[in-house]
Amino acid sequence: MSLKARDGQLYWRSDMGGELSASPVADESMVYVASETVGPDGESHRSAGALRALGREAGVTQWMTPLVKPLLGSLTISGEKLFAGGSDGRAYAFDKRTGGVFWSIPFGAPFSGQPVIENSRVYLGSEDGTLWALEESTGRMLWRYRTKGPIRGPVAVSGASVYFGSGDGYVYAVSAEKGHLIWRKRTGAGVQAVTRVGDSLLVASLDNFAYLFNLKGARLWKKQLPGRIASQPLTLEDAALFTPLSSSVAIVLALRDGRQVNSLPTGNEITSSASPIVVGDAVIVTTEKGLLAFAPPADTTRPAPLLSDNQDLRPAGLASIFASTESGRRQNTPRTRDSNP
Repeated sequence: MSLKARDGQLYWRSDMGGELSASPVADESMVYVASETVGPDGESHRSAGALRALGREAGVTQWMTPLVKPLLGSLTISGEKLFAGGSDGRAYAFDKRTGGVFWSIPFGAPFSGQPVIENSRVYLGSEDGTLWALEESTGRMLWRYRTKGPIRGPVAVSGASVYFGSGDGYVYAVSAEKGHLIWRKRTGAGVQAVTRVGDSLLVASLDNFAYLFNLKGARLWKKQLPGRIASQPLTLEDAALFTPLSSSVAIVLALRDGRQVNSLPTGNEITSSASPIVVGDAVIVTTEKGLLAFAPPADTTRPAPLLSDNQDLRPAGLASIFASTESGRRQNTPRTRDSNP
């Protein structure tokens, strides 16, 4: 379904023919959606998949490609191609204009991460702990690096290095050319989120801590949060927004020193690993009850949620959500209406 960012009202709804199996992606004209049809009596091992392109304006299906097994993780667009990994251990490149398959390569273990395309290469981690580097045009394997835990988050690429986290609790840096290990640093649990911010790496771990490392692997700070972090943080200028699992508040940390500078109470428990996103001047967070959108009010000294009764989108000033007052930490007070699917 599509919702209006202004007020959370339904824009259109489209039948996917099953359950959502991977995070969708959109371009200027289409929304690309992967779905799963479960077998009789809920037998997931007999499930089939499909990939659809829906028109952005009305949600009408433009094309549909049936798949033997569903796609998992997240879809990624690069040029005219759409990339994804499947539960059958295949990596795919589709033609986003027609749904045709450019290439489909089997690698064994299921994929449930997000492909990253950089310098004509596709980087994708698998459930058996392998990071694959593939040639974008053909899917040919260029190199692989094996860890001891599943790789479910996207990689970060900087120059000649590729950075990523693993379920084995380590953050890795390997060479983009050959996949040779440069360094690795241990956290207290599995790592699913590694984001490059300037000349540093922002790392979120399932040990309830956020970390900042420099690109050489030195830890700059470590900050405990009120829950495990399975989603990519949202970064803006000099701060980052985290959505800890099992908590009812999103936390904003300063990138310079890890100090908490703001919080966004959601009113409901955060149970999804969906990452917070920005749409216009709104920050959208997923909770167990639906979507919650925050935006700064006209008085930017007191940010407030966007989806409030009888209120419209407030003036620009998204950065104020990520900033602190002169007296230090502050907290938004929600007066919201959740948008539920």
